Amino acid sequence: MDLLWTKHSREKMQFYRLSEQRIKRVLKNPNRVEEGIAPKTIALMQSAGSKKHPYEIWTMYQKTKTQKLKIISCWRYPGKSPIGVKLPIPDELKGQLESILNKIKENEKNY
Repeated sequence: MDLLWTKHSREKMQFYRLSEQRIKRVLKNPNRVEEGIAPKTIALMQSAGSKKHPYEIWTMYQKTKTQKLKIISCWRYPGKSPIGVKLPIPDELKGQLESILNKIKENEKNY
């Protein structure tokens, strides 16, 4: 599986202390798959933590024209997110994700 990592995703991996291997594990074996908040994106979730302190690891990606997966963002969600409700993304990430997707669109137009 060919993966492309955005600068944003690398920064969020560092911020949330997530390794590249951990994100790959979420991609290969998600507990839940949802539509991402950005157009043409998919979000995957895997439960983690303990019974007493559960959390979820989310990864959002987009398929490129060459069928590679572009990792847009990843984050930890404290507790358990509601099923079937719009993707639980922290407010601080929403603006950042929109600007990143706009940059990706501009770069694809230049090719």
